[in-house]
Amino acid sequence: MQDPEYFFTISSVSSAEFKDRGSRFLAYAHPVTSKDQFKQILQRLKKEHPKAAHHCFAYRIGWEGMEFRMSDDGEPAGTAGRPIMGQLESRQLVDTAVIVVRYFGGTLLGVPGLINAYKSATSMALQTTPIQRKPIEIEYQLDFDYTLMNEVMRILKQFNCRIIRQDLQLFCNMVVGIPRVYLRDALLRIGDLHGLSASAVKPVDG
Repeated sequence: MQDPEYFFTISSVSSAEFKDRGSRFLAYAHPVTSKDQFKQILQRLKKEHPKAAHHCFAYRIGWEGMEFRMSDDGEPAGTAGRPIMGQLESRQLVDTAVIVVRYFGGTLLGVPGLINAYKSATSMALQTTPIQRKPIEIEYQLDFDYTLMNEVMRILKQFNCRIIRQDLQLFCNMVVGIPRVYLRDALLRIGDLHGLSASAVKPVDG
C-alpha cells in the first residue's frame, strides 16, 4: 500500500449544542498538536463549566493518529468517548480534539440516548469548522556553510518545505519539514549541493 501524502485536520475552533430531554451537550472542537496543548484546553473548559456533570472527550494526534485517547468521564462505559472518537475517525481527522460538556437535565437518557447525544453534538461541532488537507512532512536536519544559504532557501521554497527551527551562523543548522509528496525530488536537489549534509530526524517517543 502506498504511503499517504496528506492528512486531514480542522482549521479553527468550533462549538455546537445538542439538547435531549433537558440535558445539554456542548461540544467544542479544537485543532491540537500535543497532549499538553489538549490538557490546557480541557482544564480551561472545566473552569468555564464547573457545574457540568461530565467533561467527555476524544482526540487523535499525529498524521497517523497513533496518539489518541478518549474518556467517558463518569458516563456509562462506551457511551461518550467512543461516539466522539467515531466522528473523528469517520472524517479521518487527526490533530483534532473534541470535548463535550454535559449539563444533566434530570432525565436518564439510557445507553442509546447517550451515544446519540454525544455523537450528534460532536458531528454538529465538526460541521461548522473547515476541514483542511495538509501535507505529511518528513523532518530532515540540514547542516551547511552560510555561503549556501541562498541556494538552500531556494530549494526549500520550491518544494514548500517548512522551517521548524534554525541556527544561522557561519555554519548553519536547520530542521525542516519536507512534504512527503516532494521528498524524492527535494533530496535529489539537496544532494546536488556540495558541502551540505542532510539526515532524517527520527521521531522522539512520548
